[in-house]
Amino acid sequence: MIRILLVDDQLLIRQGLKSLLESNEDMQVIGEAENGQRALEQIPILQPDIVLMDIRMPVMDGVAATGAIAQKYPHTKVLVLTTFDDDEYVSQAMRLGAKGYLLKDTEPEELALAIRSVYRGHTQLGPGLFEKALMSTPTPTLSVEQPPELAQLTPRELDVLRLMASGANNREIAQSLFLSENTVKNYVTSILSRLNLRDRTQAALLAHSLFKM
Repeated sequence: MIRILLVDDQLLIRQGLKSLLESNEDMQVIGEAENGQRALEQIPILQPDIVLMDIRMPVMDGVAATGAIAQKYPHTKVLVLTTFDDDEYVSQAMRLGAKGYLLKDTEPEELALAIRSVYRGHTQLGPGLFEKALMSTPTPTLSVEQPPELAQLTPRELDVLRLMASGANNREIAQSLFLSENTVKNYVTSILSRLNLRDRTQAALLAHSLFKM
């Protein structure tokens, strides 16, 4: 049984989602919250498997809540479900630890499949959101402590380092981040220098440990 916490500031949305999700025999809505702060208060008590998270909410928005959940409760997975597909929201949410990002016009069957996929450890992005998830964004709403090694890097260098850790070569990184290969080479050189590393293999190994990939 997949235990789900619904986080949305609209009561009617929460009620509709609860009815929809509990029509699936393998899903149970164990709680509701009207903002990110209330969600954080309930997680240690309810211990949900999945938090279905809206973005724009009072008190604490979904982006800040996602970062806090990823930091404090790493075994609880966040799947964003919202009407907003702004580049900044998508990129920040995914960078801060969301395991998926869907829009509220997602078909019920697709939402159920996405929840099951995230529960199994996969990442789910709605149509057209993959490129937005890779984009660099300003400093996140929530200040999440980073290891001192990562604090030396710029947001774009962090993007490059993550892709290096995934095994991507310079051409693949350039394609993913919409950069030239020469620009990627410059970023790699800067990363190695800032982190005092000998080669990209050392960088990839360090990234695996820091990002827990």
